Parts: sequence; C-alpha cells; structure tokens
Amino acid sequence: MTATTDAPLIGVVALQGGFAAHERMLRGLGARVREVRTPADLEGLEGLVWPGGESTTMTLAVEREGLAEPLRALVADGTPVFGTCAGMIMLDRAHLGLLDVLCRRNAFGRQLHSFEADLHVPGVTDGQEPIRAVFIRAPWVREAGPDVEVLAEVDGHPVAVRQGNLLAVSFHPELSDDVRLHRRFLELVLARRGDR
Repeated sequence: MTATTDAPLIGVVALQGGFAAHERMLRGLGARVREVRTPADLEGLEGLVWPGGESTTMTLAVEREGLAEPLRALVADGTPVFGTCAGMIMLDRAHLGLLDVLCRRNAFGRQLHSFEADLHVPGVTDGQEPIRAVFIRAPWVREAGPDVEVLAEVDGHPVAVRQGNLLAVSFHPELSDDVRLHRRFLELVLARRGDR
C-alpha cells in the first residue's frame, strides 16, 4: 500500500535495534514513515514507534543526541507512542519517565529462553484469534501506576499496557505478519488527529 499525502506521519526511533521491520509494517498499513535519530526528526510527527534493541545502548544514544526533553515534550503534547520490548523499557520511570511503569529487563531470561505465546489484547483481538507474541530477552512490568491499563499478561506478569496515548508491549509484534497492534496504534494516531 502506498502512503498518500494525508496519511499519518509516524516516526520510528532508529538509534539501534529492529527499526526497519516496524517501518515496513507501518508503510504496509499506508503510513508515511520517518526515521528518528535527532530532535529535528521529531518535527511534525503524528505518532512515534520505539522498537526493541538494547536499552543501555539506546539510553546512551538519547543522551548523545539530546533527545530526552524533546521526546518528553512530544508525549506531553499528546502524540501517541508505541514502545516494543526495549522501547517499553525506554518509556518507563527509570528511563524517560513517560510511562508510569517500572520494567524488569530480561525478565524471562536470556536469548536462549526466547519463546512465543498466544495473547488476547482488548481492543485488538476482540472476538478474533489471539496474537502470537514473540518474546526475545523480554522485559515485563513489575510495577504499574493507577492510570496504567494492563492489556495482557504471561504467567501473571504484565507484558502489554496502555496509559493514555502510550501503548507498550514487551514482545516483538514486528517479527510476525500480524499487523493488528500496529493498526491499533495507527487508530490512536488518527483518533488524536480527529480530536484536534
């Protein structure tokens, strides 16, 4: 699908990690996509996806590029953000402080302990097949504030959450052909556009 000029402009944080797969998925859903590496790249975005990768490396890159405050301003303005795996960690209280959760890194174990699980996510899988979630050195949410809605759990541990304009999952939806989470994120983006 080709993006039209009125298609939403979505940034994908491209400091490190699996950003290209998210870009392909978003373009396939008709969005315009821009890679984000510097504060200038945030200009005019209607949504932002923060992919998985390695959170320590990402933290250093955010500091080097001076991205922390511009990202906080973007979220404060109401721009929807979708964090996956390390992206969820980057949004938490201990990192950028945008999402009122505290994540436990590598909570399910090392790469060797990667696994898949079927998840039902309200607003995404209602009345449909579950999402087949791919967990690779995945975090889980160990603390969540009162405004955080837990959308899915594995063994009693939250792995998908939403707080206002922020959606975060501890797995890799970009590694499957299932576009439903990305589509739901784009629905949040378009709903915000309609509210303006």
